[in-house]
Amino acid sequence: MGQLIQKHKFHWSQRAFAISVVLGLLFLTISLIINYNAGVYATANASNAVTDILLDRLPVWDVDFVFIDGALFFILFMATLLAYKPQYIPFVLKSAALFIIIRSVFVMLTHIGPVTQTSPLIINNINKFFIFGGDLFFSGHTGLPYLMALIFWDQKILRGIFIFISIFAAATVLLGHLHYSIDVFAAFFITYAIFHIAERLFRRDYEYVLKA
Repeated sequence: MGQLIQKHKFHWSQRAFAISVVLGLLFLTISLIINYNAGVYATANASNAVTDILLDRLPVWDVDFVFIDGALFFILFMATLLAYKPQYIPFVLKSAALFIIIRSVFVMLTHIGPVTQTSPLIINNINKFFIFGGDLFFSGHTGLPYLMALIFWDQKILRGIFIFISIFAAATVLLGHLHYSIDVFAAFFITYAIFHIAERLFRRDYEYVLKA
């Protein structure tokens, strides 16, 4: 615990680090606002559902708990991880924000309607700001854990955990018919590109990761 406190003191005492974290939080907040408006727009303009080679052969599973509560557990896991590895905070915040913004652009460009029969989801006052129905391409549940796997790639255990979460999330949204198969498979390729864009855009923040 003493080493962890010293680690936090070391990083937060650096003005550039503290400013970068604040900018990361601001960037993330803006990205969430953009995501909300993109989701509302795409859902309001959604067209009809289309056929899918996988979904047409898969039964619909009830994945409400995994889809919604699993995402909350993932956020808590990330918060705990960053508390133990503060040097990753600026790059993770900015990379996640970039991921959300780029996904929002794709969401606004793609208006395919949701699958006709899907897993029932319990929408409350909180998750209604993140779950819309028409925000399909590409799968955030699949892509975001994979982005974390790329960020923590040099740490074998964490890499394995995040890849497992990403694949598990991919299976969940497919079994629940909450995403088309293209939303899931494309997420890996697009996320890989996003990581390398973030690596270049936020080079100084990525240097903290390289020194970890």
